[in-house]
Amino acid sequence: MAQDHARAISGVEITSIAVRPGIDVQINGEHYRHTGDPQMPLLWYLRDVLQLDGTKYSGENGVGGADLVLVDGKSTSAIGVPMSKLVGKPIITVEGLADSKGNLHPLQQAFIDEDAIGCGYCTPGWLIASMDLLNRRKDPSDSDIDTLPNLCRCGCQTRVRSAIKRAAAAMKQGSKA
Repeated sequence: MAQDHARAISGVEITSIAVRPGIDVQINGEHYRHTGDPQMPLLWYLRDVLQLDGTKYSGENGVGGADLVLVDGKSTSAIGVPMSKLVGKPIITVEGLADSKGNLHPLQQAFIDEDAIGCGYCTPGWLIASMDLLNRRKDPSDSDIDTLPNLCRCGCQTRVRSAIKRAAAAMKQGSKA
């Protein structure tokens, strides 16, 4: 009814158009359609289009791991993957680790508890790489943690190791409940 009223006032015929073609992706449980350049790196889509700026730029090759996201549950360099390669794949960014009510994931809480944050630039990538590791290894060893591709210039690696182990213990405890 309101739409009919608007037509009468403006005298303009309103017609529907087909849905614009694009790349459908699921990011942090939400559906999005990218209608721009299919070769745009995921990092720029997250930061510039969706305004999800937790994932950081860490060079053209993703060296240092600050640009990591989970794609199909595996840590992936967001600068290294074009949107065209992500059709139908679930993507989780650091913003998607907390639950829908805003409760922190045990891994996020462990990073806070262990003061494993430093300047914070590398933290999102550490969280994503650690999440991938904890999904594969419920009780990661020091050597497992040492394989993570992240760099921290603040010297938080020892606290990150403690945080990952704390999170692993908390996640095991949670699964027993």
